[in-house]
Amino acid sequence: MDNRPVPPDGARNFVLLILDSCRFDSFMAAKPVTMNALGTVERRYSYATWTMPSHFNMLTGLLPHKSPTHVFASTYYKQELAGLAHRLGIPQMGFVDMVPRLWLPHFLRTSLGYHTRSVVSMPVLNGHTPLNVDFDSWQLAPAHNDLDAIIPLLTFSDERPTFYLINTGETHYPYATPDEPESEWPVIHGVHGVFKRAGDGPMLTEAEAGFDDERLAQLHRRQIHTVSWVDRSIERLIDSLPANTWLTVTADHGELFGEGGYFGHGPIMHEKVMAVPFVEGLVNART
Repeated sequence: MDNRPVPPDGARNFVLLILDSCRFDSFMAAKPVTMNALGTVERRYSYATWTMPSHFNMLTGLLPHKSPTHVFASTYYKQELAGLAHRLGIPQMGFVDMVPRLWLPHFLRTSLGYHTRSVVSMPVLNGHTPLNVDFDSWQLAPAHNDLDAIIPLLTFSDERPTFYLINTGETHYPYATPDEPESEWPVIHGVHGVFKRAGDGPMLTEAEAGFDDERLAQLHRRQIHTVSWVDRSIERLIDSLPANTWLTVTADHGELFGEGGYFGHGPIMHEKVMAVPFVEGLVNART
């Protein structure tokens, strides 16, 4: 028997869409029309440089941060959780409401009566991981790079609001849109490793990888192209969402295309892998 509480007045659907590995300058270079119309695009910073810990942090209610100065971290966290109250349409919600567990799906489900659902594209986020705690459903998407295929999987209720975590991988390596045959995807040997310079020597495993600066620039252009593709998918996503749904679009981390001798993401400390786009707004508002 479902004994979750009746949702408070004004509670609305909240969709958190993660563009996996999308770095900020790729987003801006793509000049996405739909996402730019959603709200003011911000440069924010991920709390982590890898998929799993970044998603874990966002599910505590802390989205990519603004790197504020002259403020205590605890004060900033309170401000961010106040922002969560605005997204949910529940202004009376405060920081203490999520204490002590600080786990957004648990709070939404047990305290506010939400449905909690997720569809993810990256297998590392599969439903056997600890991330799938207090979710009513957790699905692996049909493909790693097809937001359009996720949209028909989304279900909403007229009885209570829904929180959706969606992860889509078009912007993740190999930066491929679903219309591109897999045979044409770039292949980089050792892509799951970290490429870096050893002293004054050449990039480690560069010969095995088979690319140079132009190859890396080409990969960056591919990511920019995928942002444009996803932007059109987000237009269709918005059309499918119920009235008064809050949509937040961001990334779990950025990506390195040779800067500082690095490629990809993971155990890397570099501004480009921390900086991510962030834009949000209310869609399909009732008139």
